[in-house]
Amino acid sequence: MVISHDRLTHWAIVYSTAWLPKNARVAARYGMMARQRRNMLSRGQVVLIRHPKTGSTWLRTLLTQLYHHRDGISPKRVFAADELALQKKGLPRWVISNGYYSLEKIILEAYRQNDPLIDGKKTILLARHPGDIAVSWHRQYQKRTKRFKRELIEADVCRNLEVDLRSLERWDFIQRDELGLPAIIRFYNHWAEALAGCNDALIVRYEDLRSDTESTLRRITALLGETFDDEHYRRAIEFGSVDNMRQLERSGYFQNASLRLRDASDPDALKVRRAKVGGFRADLNPEQADWVEAQVRQHCHPALGYGDT
Repeated sequence: MVISHDRLTHWAIVYSTAWLPKNARVAARYGMMARQRRNMLSRGQVVLIRHPKTGSTWLRTLLTQLYHHRDGISPKRVFAADELALQKKGLPRWVISNGYYSLEKIILEAYRQNDPLIDGKKTILLARHPGDIAVSWHRQYQKRTKRFKRELIEADVCRNLEVDLRSLERWDFIQRDELGLPAIIRFYNHWAEALAGCNDALIVRYEDLRSDTESTLRRITALLGETFDDEHYRRAIEFGSVDNMRQLERSGYFQNASLRLRDASDPDALKVRRAKVGGFRADLNPEQADWVEAQVRQHCHPALGYGDT
């Protein structure tokens, strides 16, 4: 098994502070994890910015498969930090972050301020229609988001909140300013502005990755300066099909905790669900879906291709 140094440090912080009262626990984790993020950013070569439920795991699975077929990287551990570099010298060290919520915002600030920490970094912003994110984010937050993450996020964006976000029905959650659709749109607007004019930065849309996986994947590998054979792409894309990913999750194939099946009796608890483009309309009534679409058109940054141009 590949053991990531960065992931070990991360979990050491979580477990060593678990005994503290909540406020002290959150403050301690915030400080230590923020310092760790800066250290990771200083050592990283590629920064992947993604909001939860944008398809990041799928994208990293595809890339892991490319490196597996070319370089012999383990196919069972989808990289989340420094796993590639640990397995073969010369492969890139990645920083995977939302770069926005709670302590992760130090990454957004680094880009806004042209911090020397980001010099020479290649940056990928993974975008997805905010309506699709909002529906899936509701399920993720209620069924899969770890307690320590919720505590850090809520301490930052949900201060004095009297409502338990995990108890909200889907439509109520989507409308909430703290973490619902308005927050997702702000997330993308902040990052689109931060990356404007940024060298070696690429905005990748989930929709394009779905509709033309190989071409979009080649754009990403071109940014990374990597070359793979046609067969490598074919095999990676075949492995990353929704049906295969769902089957592998159910069988316990992956070593990643995030890809382990939590509750076999609950389809909503699957990490890999429908992976549809525009699927939010099937989960909402027409009036709700039209409201979501209007919010996205009116307020989403035009660089992302979802809003009005």
